[in-house]
Amino acid sequence: MVADSPFVSDVPAAEAREAWHQGCVAAGCPARVDVVRVPIGDAIGRVTAEPVRARRSSPAFDSAAMDGIAVHAADTVGAAETTPVRLTDFVVVDTGDPLPEGYDAVIMREHVHRLSDGTAEVRAATPPYQHVRSIGEDISATELLLPAGHRLRPVDVAAAAAAGAVDLAVRRAPVVIIVPTGDEIRPVGTEPSPGEILDTNSLMLAGQARDVGCEARVMPIVRDDPAVITDALRAAAAEADLVVLIAGSSAGRHDFTARVVAGAGTLAVHGVAVRPGHPVVLGAVDATPVLGAPGYPVSASLTFDIFAAPLLAALQGVAPRERPTTTARLARKLGSTAGMDDWVRVRLGRVGGEVVATPLPRGAGVLTSLVRADGLLVVPAGVEGHHAGEHVRVELLRGLEEIGRTIMAIGSHDLALDMAASALRTADPLVTLATSNAGSLGGLLALRDGLCHIAGSHLLDPATGEYTLPYVDKILGGDKIAVVRLVHREQGLIVAPGNPLGLSGIDDLVRKDVRYVNHQPGGGTRALLDHELARRDLDPGQVSGYSREENTHLAVAAAVAAGRADTGLGIRAAARAFELDFVPVAEEPYDLVLRESGLHDELLAPLWALLESPAFRAEVEALGGYSCSETGHRIR
Repeated sequence: MVADSPFVSDVPAAEAREAWHQGCVAAGCPARVDVVRVPIGDAIGRVTAEPVRARRSSPAFDSAAMDGIAVHAADTVGAAETTPVRLTDFVVVDTGDPLPEGYDAVIMREHVHRLSDGTAEVRAATPPYQHVRSIGEDISATELLLPAGHRLRPVDVAAAAAAGAVDLAVRRAPVVIIVPTGDEIRPVGTEPSPGEILDTNSLMLAGQARDVGCEARVMPIVRDDPAVITDALRAAAAEADLVVLIAGSSAGRHDFTARVVAGAGTLAVHGVAVRPGHPVVLGAVDATPVLGAPGYPVSASLTFDIFAAPLLAALQGVAPRERPTTTARLARKLGSTAGMDDWVRVRLGRVGGEVVATPLPRGAGVLTSLVRADGLLVVPAGVEGHHAGEHVRVELLRGLEEIGRTIMAIGSHDLALDMAASALRTADPLVTLATSNAGSLGGLLALRDGLCHIAGSHLLDPATGEYTLPYVDKILGGDKIAVVRLVHREQGLIVAPGNPLGLSGIDDLVRKDVRYVNHQPGGGTRALLDHELARRDLDPGQVSGYSREENTHLAVAAAVAAGRADTGLGIRAAARAFELDFVPVAEEPYDLVLRESGLHDELLAPLWALLESPAFRAEVEALGGYSCSETGHRIR
């Protein structure tokens, strides 16, 4: 254990968990939460604290398993289609009725012909105990029904109730208290000023705690003052089974978590070899475990899964939940920092019979990567990454059946595709369109390698002035390829309202007073810019900000809206979304490239139907700068 440390060297995750466990034991933290007895109807989701044995048999008597008549099986011997037997000794029963004394079989009502004289005719012999549920068939009295350490499901409590239980001994729900810290943090629902951040982490972590069977409480935001944080921590520790301190876990001037935990109790670990989530704090205060979670949302969520979830499972006496896994092909090259376990969120789809994983943006603050993730890929500390096409192991966050109904689109970003994704899901919740912004060239290469269903492209060929088709011939020339027009759209310079710098076109980008924000290499918008610069014999090195890159048109517009750039090339719809002005440069087609077989693929059929929808086309054109006159038209 570490008594004092501004920042401890990278501790492997398994060693960090063990150090935390030992620190909690030394600090007197309970190994289990208390046992309580709860009414059986309130026990779902709780963990059994002792074995559950049947108090009575189920069924408690021999009973009819079908509607029909109870008979003596011996009376039906010899019955056949040609030699029916008439019965006078029988009792009419319904499903669940006790089997009348002395009777040993039930004949289904539909196999009995009732005659006017009150007798019953049967045309097949009935063996003893046919359609009879014998006493104890389901559960016998004193039988072990459920072991200790079992998280109760609805079917479990139903079986326990059938076996006579009215209440159960279970572990109470562990209490997790979340303490958000930071002078810049503001409650959700307020309007943050520049430099202020909404407390979304508390919402997320409280939800994660409830998802693993805990009671979650969130304290008011605590300012960056070690004494105040210490008081809040001790108050939370007095009522909690786990305290999660949000932010302040790194080594900055206002990061006090490690110091506070060390001063108030035991600091076991500060800094774990996990990315994202490296600056985690693990310790104990007043016999209560404490997790200092990083302030970045992806890091906070991940550290809860890696450290808090196993501890909370142990407190309840149950094994941690394990996600199912699958093998997937990686859609693009994935680099990783050696020496750290790298947790990468991925989107998943099934292409050509194999699951394909597309890495999502990896920043620790990219909350949307958590929202869109279908799986988690762990690159171990000793591996420096994977090449495109490699097979990797992925933990599933969605079921494989759902993943099999996902249309994978890789390529250039376009708002019409985003709208299509929403429209498809609204029309059929079973259909997902997952887009990955890798640039037009990246999309065509992914299609070539069998890593997506559709590539979105608007690549301009300077030599011919054509869009997309020359690159299709060059990259996918030997394959049977179809090209479907999605939209025509306006590209231009996105500028602040009123165009304060008076920009009129591409020539102005080399002005000393203009700060530009660019698109990624391999993207169609980047290719358009380079073409326009070359046409004017302008050196890209003269453009201030040429090397600053964003992956989407909305990100370019956001940079201009925030005043971090004066302009960037993008579509009119993105400028309109941020209420910015727009200087037209070109009109271009945006196309969907796919293998010919995809035109008749059942998976893609909803997309083709959507492109024919007048309502969808009208919604796209309403974004501004779009024409859908050729939407859905097959270009090749």
